[in-house]
Amino acid sequence: MTTAELGTGVTLHHEGPHIAVLTIDSPPSNAFSWESRKAFRRGLELLEADDAIRCLVVTGTGRAFTSGANLREDQQLTDAELTEYLDDFGGMLDALERFRAPVIAAINGATVGGGLEFALACDIRIASTDAFFVAAGVNVGLIVSFWRLPRVVGMGPAKEILLTGARYDAQQALNWGLVTEVHEPAALLPAALVKARRIATRAPLSVEATKSSVTGAFELDFAQGQSLQRAKFLEMFHTEDHQEALRAFFEKREGDYRRR
Repeated sequence: MTTAELGTGVTLHHEGPHIAVLTIDSPPSNAFSWESRKAFRRGLELLEADDAIRCLVVTGTGRAFTSGANLREDQQLTDAELTEYLDDFGGMLDALERFRAPVIAAINGATVGGGLEFALACDIRIASTDAFFVAAGVNVGLIVSFWRLPRVVGMGPAKEILLTGARYDAQQALNWGLVTEVHEPAALLPAALVKARRIATRAPLSVEATKSSVTGAFELDFAQGQSLQRAKFLEMFHTEDHQEALRAFFEKREGDYRRR
């Protein structure tokens, strides 16, 4: 395992050749400042360029996953600066959502406001029993998360979460499908890494094509979806990795994939 500082508030380490972990470390709430957003995006860019990376795990330190924006910081901004701030934060979320490989959020604690939006930009979310979730927009006279949240949990739960601004624990998040697993705190990161290793042993071109297709599926009508599925199927069918995946399946071994 190797560890690197990317800048203020974010660290990167590798769990073997194919899995990376980005950790938000900006106590006490792991809010994203200008500097930590820059560091996080630098981490994404480095990993995006590394074809060996097949899965990314994101987690936080201490009692928080992330609270998203720093409310005290954004209160000091002019309108022009606030627009830049929102574009920068949104750009970080878009980069996370579009990251080439699957992203697993190992949600260790408080996930509030923009932190919920951050979690929603990840592909898979699992939580600690210490985790809780708050869509804090209505609590501070703002609006957040209305686009991604209904796509994950459905319209009914999303409206309750967004309109009440209430705090929901990990079990309720599991019931709604906001997270797919709940673990004791000490077991959270190991569970995320088990899932990451499973993903990392699948054919990477297929995994990446599946991720990008599912992420964009809500923007397609039925005919467009069917057309994209056929096109991606044919693209994958003609890869060497598909043939290797078949051999590995029948020989009951892990595949040796070359991304071609």
